[in-house]
Amino acid sequence: MIAAGEALLRRASALVDEAMRARLDERLWPGAPSRLMDAMRYSLFAGGKRFRPALVIGGCEAVGGTAEAALPAACAVEMIHTYSLIHDDLPAMDNDDLRRGRPTLHRAFDEATAILAGDTLLTIAFDALADCGNLDMVRELARAAGPTGMAGGQVLDIEAENSPPNLNGLIRLHRMKTGALIRVSVRMGALAGGASPETLTALTRYGEALGLAFQITDDILDVTGDPEKMGKAAGRDAARQKTTYPSLLGLEESRRRAEQSARDAVDALAGLNGDAADALRSLAWYVVRRDA
Repeated sequence: MIAAGEALLRRASALVDEAMRARLDERLWPGAPSRLMDAMRYSLFAGGKRFRPALVIGGCEAVGGTAEAALPAACAVEMIHTYSLIHDDLPAMDNDDLRRGRPTLHRAFDEATAILAGDTLLTIAFDALADCGNLDMVRELARAAGPTGMAGGQVLDIEAENSPPNLNGLIRLHRMKTGALIRVSVRMGALAGGASPETLTALTRYGEALGLAFQITDDILDVTGDPEKMGKAAGRDAARQKTTYPSLLGLEESRRRAEQSARDAVDALAGLNGDAADALRSLAWYVVRRDA
């Protein structure tokens, strides 16, 4: 069953990489500094799984749409995800030296260039999304990335360091920092494919459960993962005294909750049929059984 999700990831990666390379063609941005363009490419094509773009494409196809209809939104969400990783790695944030097995952008270039490359990826993400011609999708992505979504979640993450453990606070943090972008990826795909309100609600529930499964698994991998496979150091959360699911609940209960969240995601798709819906179900299990 996991194979269908992995096939979707491979297909989405090929489609989105080609589309993003075209969007960063310097002929589209006459006069743009080459160093800035090179810095964006360095991080954008560093070998990510393209998980969020796969959700956009999978969500669109699950409601009868095409990958081509979802492609601008898939590019946009990956650009925003990459910008967030660039900024997360900065000395003022997590101060990481490695990302996907090679130096982080501020190490490979410099801190100022990394900040500006992240800013530019965030900006041109909406240039890409404009091709969908759907203002609801623009608004949804802006809110998922903004103060009540990813950026707000990052603030909560910083505030949680060296704070008393709090499960409700941790759930809120994860829903904003990680879950919001995962949820909106599925929703934008569904909107691009013309989903009915009922189907959009089902895919929203799927995205919410999947986002929780994803983050719990990330917390587990920070404890148990192989740094070579993950392309970054393990044990960073403990070193920063961050509250995580394993630190609060232990590994066994964390694994149980991740599996239950994956099951909740699969159950949310009970009314959807076809290969595309099966690929989304498969991705839910892939999320909790991955090793990187």
